[in-house]
Amino acid sequence: MGEAIAARLAAQDHDVVGWTRSGRASDAVKTATDPGEAVAGADVVVLALFDGPACRQVLDGVRDALRPETVVVNTGTVAPAEAAELARLLGPSYVHAPVLGSVPAVAAGALKILAAAGPGTLDRVRPVLEALGTVRPLDDASTAAALKLVANNSLAGSVLALRDALQQADALGLPRAEALDILELGQLGGLVARKRPFLLDEPAASAAEFTIGALAKDMALLGDASGLPVRNAAGLTGTPAGPEADIALAATVPAVDDAVLEPLRAYVRGHATGDPAHFRDAFLPTAHVEGVRDSAFVSWPLDEYCALFKGSPAPDEPTRSRRVDSVEVHGTVATATMTLVHGPDTFTDIFLLVRTDTTWRIANKAYHRHA
Repeated sequence: MGEAIAARLAAQDHDVVGWTRSGRASDAVKTATDPGEAVAGADVVVLALFDGPACRQVLDGVRDALRPETVVVNTGTVAPAEAAELARLLGPSYVHAPVLGSVPAVAAGALKILAAAGPGTLDRVRPVLEALGTVRPLDDASTAAALKLVANNSLAGSVLALRDALQQADALGLPRAEALDILELGQLGGLVARKRPFLLDEPAASAAEFTIGALAKDMALLGDASGLPVRNAAGLTGTPAGPEADIALAATVPAVDDAVLEPLRAYVRGHATGDPAHFRDAFLPTAHVEGVRDSAFVSWPLDEYCALFKGSPAPDEPTRSRRVDSVEVHGTVATATMTLVHGPDTFTDIFLLVRTDTTWRIANKAYHRHA
């Protein structure tokens, strides 16, 4: 992103001097070997760094080299508290400006920029920001940082929704390209259009535009700041693709292995046939089934649970339905959710599964019964 921003500003006739923590030089702009040298004559300093500690480290290193009238624009994605602290340290010379969009949007000048600064300061840097995209003024740095994290949470959710759609398409035997053609017509269309080379595993898509590691970092920041669970974080960290891979590769993960699903299928067979032997195949011998039944909490060992089934299907079995809603695998353990519609009652079943050797079994089940 930093190189793309520098190249875009240079192409828009701004005089740009670059510096990178990695030491990489850019062909698009002049590159300094020292950060102090890079900022010494600058009217505007633009930061494009990975996280809050990197921003603080770089700014601490160049503060003495900044001129009093220099404005610092930070495009990085950091925690709200980190953004507020940087604004406090630099005062009116600081603009917190996280961006929506990745490298292609920079090149097209199509970023959406969430800019928090005093009116006079924002006016001074507006020509620089508008060379990169559209500016949306915000009241304070903390709000800008928080809104960027919320926006990235929706991006992570879209990537995982695309993953689910592609897994279902694969299970149905649909060609990947054809499935992408149709998905591009719907709500995920923009993501599919931007990421199609990655989704089709084309060699030209080797350079990541936004990495899984960066998005996972943002989800961790969001969870820390909000104090609420971030479901998308687990979906990203469970991706076999490395942290330096583009986020699109998180959408190409195959469905969970059949071995994880087999105990759930045995559980379904137990309900469908009324044969408790299927439940013994599905559960560990030490398993418990727990929930609220007739307003009282129950905790059945497996033997007591199996005793409820007499070896024949329920009279209304043809009208009953069961589906697996989610499975999340975390190494040797997994969680799963299932919905069962049994006559007038619907059950939400939550399972904890454990892999023993090469076999998965249900360790425990908790359920909620509702009309």
